Amino acid sequence: MKRIINTILTVATLSTVGFTLNSCQDALDIKQAGELQPDDLFTSVANLNDALNGSVYAQLEPIEEIYFTAVFTDEVKPGFGSGGQEYELHRHFLDASSATVGSSASIAAGATSYGIWLNHYRVINRVNRLLEGAKGITPKSTEVAQYNSILAQARAIRAYSYLQLETFFSTDMKDPNALGVILLKDVPATDAKLPRAKNQDVYDFINADLDYARGILPNSTTARRYAVDKNFVNAVAARLNLYRGNMALAKQYAETVINNSGLTLTVATPMTGTNSAVPVTEANGTPFQSGNFTEPPTNKWNIAFYGGVTAANGNGIVGGSFNPYRRMWADSDNGEVIFSLNRLPLGAGVNIGSRWNTNASNINGNPMWNWGRNLYNLFKALPGDIRKYAYVDPTFEENPDWDQAGQDTRDDVLMIDKYPGKTGTAVRNDIKVFRLSEMYFILAEAEVAAGNMTAAHDLIQKVRVARTFAGTPTTPTYTSTQVAYADILKERRIELALEGHRYIDLKRLAVAAGVSMDRNPTDDIITVKNLPNGDYRYTLPIPLKELSANPNCVQNPGYN
Repeated sequence: MKRIINTILTVATLSTVGFTLNSCQDALDIKQAGELQPDDLFTSVANLNDALNGSVYAQLEPIEEIYFTAVFTDEVKPGFGSGGQEYELHRHFLDASSATVGSSASIAAGATSYGIWLNHYRVINRVNRLLEGAKGITPKSTEVAQYNSILAQARAIRAYSYLQLETFFSTDMKDPNALGVILLKDVPATDAKLPRAKNQDVYDFINADLDYARGILPNSTTARRYAVDKNFVNAVAARLNLYRGNMALAKQYAETVINNSGLTLTVATPMTGTNSAVPVTEANGTPFQSGNFTEPPTNKWNIAFYGGVTAANGNGIVGGSFNPYRRMWADSDNGEVIFSLNRLPLGAGVNIGSRWNTNASNINGNPMWNWGRNLYNLFKALPGDIRKYAYVDPTFEENPDWDQAGQDTRDDVLMIDKYPGKTGTAVRNDIKVFRLSEMYFILAEAEVAAGNMTAAHDLIQKVRVARTFAGTPTTPTYTSTQVAYADILKERRIELALEGHRYIDLKRLAVAAGVSMDRNPTDDIITVKNLPNGDYRYTLPIPLKELSANPNCVQNPGYN
């Protein structure tokens, strides 16, 4: 008889390796003719490495939490290209059947979404199967280092996936005895119905994986953004300890990344230059000149900075900017990226730019979401700051009467351009999982917790100085922990926008900072709602599919 199988135990196709492990119990009970079993697959270090790249790295997909965070909080508002998708999510309708948290339904731009829960458990399941298969392999002496590295990378990725699950599904990460998520340490029976573990049990497992990986992986001082290394391991540890409230360890690991990664904060200058992708001469044969930066920028400067529309052929050029901060977002340079997921023009992974704009990050790209008005106002209020230009496309059309009654809020077109695409595709970018600026923010929070206000504001100032191309930003003054937390939260809101942080930042820091979700009244076509601090929806529901298959799994409060 066919048995019920937990959603988290479903095994999808291992695309690179080229076979499928069936999730149906009948197929697991009986070996079909020609069917490949795990013992057949994991026979060498070479195909173990294939499984790591094709079945673990290729399936790691944090876009769902990035998209959910943006739509659910105060980062975006509907654009004129919206067909109404996710309006319910934007209006905080959230339950256990929501596609974002665990359904296989589409949640954006027609893309298939397995949800935050299933995405990360799928990766965990594949890591567990890889580690199990590796036990049957004895590497040659020349393969030992590669073999160990494969296991270390897999375990570090598993630790990251558990951190993401805890971030969104644990009610209180600072309480070691609060319910965390289901802990899969190995490959359990397909009819296992496991309960949720305590946070501390999950943290212990994460730390064991990180300690193992830290002892094997290299401490890279040259950019290798697409491979897990010791910097990735320490970045995971820094974020984990920040969220769980162990500020001493958060400081330790953030400092380690800052001091040992070989990376520096990506600077905002130069602000004048040429775009190497633009023809040397214009259509009429005259030399192309970008011109000096002015406010407002000229069309020629926009072409050179953004890789916009050339006078020569009218085609968009992506990735040729002279500016290092812009080049980092167009994937032309590594910049300060600690780890990102490689998204080739043609290949695996979701097109993150298509979550905001249908086909291009300009006004002709049919924007489904625009920057939230208050967040855009923060960009505008930063004189000489690169983020206003790197994050907002120059084709934006700000409605001068945006705050007047009777205006269509979708006519205030605040174009999202943080994911401008790369050469070969207009809406496809690498997913920046960890950047150096986040480590500075973690370190600043740790200093506030320790009462070191001067050290904290100096760290925030370093980020602001790096992002400033004209003048010197005013050094913040922290007269209390509340003032300090509010300023750090504000800087995280600006710098880390659309990177998946705002939801958890509001949950863990808004009360201490004396702030709350900050939508503008024009951020929807109906009366705008801000989710109050402490609302149960600051923790996601366990997906209905999991609860239906697993009676031992307890739902989070508020969703019953």
